[in-house]
Amino acid sequence: MKQRNLGLTKGAQDVYTYSMGPEAREKQPAAALFDLPCACQNLRRVTRVVTRIYDQELRKAGLEITQFGLLTALAATGEANQKQLSAGFAMDSTTLTRTLGLLRRQGWIRVKTGKDKRERVFSLTGAGRRQMAMAQPHWERAERRLREELGDTAWKSMRESVARTMEAALAA
Repeated sequence: MKQRNLGLTKGAQDVYTYSMGPEAREKQPAAALFDLPCACQNLRRVTRVVTRIYDQELRKAGLEITQFGLLTALAATGEANQKQLSAGFAMDSTTLTRTLGLLRRQGWIRVKTGKDKRERVFSLTGAGRRQMAMAQPHWERAERRLREELGDTAWKSMRESVARTMEAALAA
């Protein structure tokens, strides 16, 4: 980074950042996609595209799909420790720690010590419940967008296929 003092802030630095513009997020024709022989590459690609749909809608409520998912899981379970959340989302602990920290700073979750002093147990706050309620219509819009594009039969087939793929991957 190039350091430059403009007299505004002592020790100020110029930093180059890049943000994906709206044109990069526009719908791309399926014909532009590479024919990938690898199951992992195909699954990662579809996950990126689907994540964009949900993030695009949830952004209106100030959330991303990973955050909404954790809030939803905590609403369903009442409380959970980090090991349970990590297993339930098949998510590595580092990513989970980062997301939980953000939710805590926002005041949407609380943490307490578990039975073991090293264990941390998470639960929703009232603000977290309100945030979820505010985000719910946006999540429903994302679900509806994808479901309408797929159709009911393909939607059901996709859900079954994803469940079978998860079982197979866990067993492999």
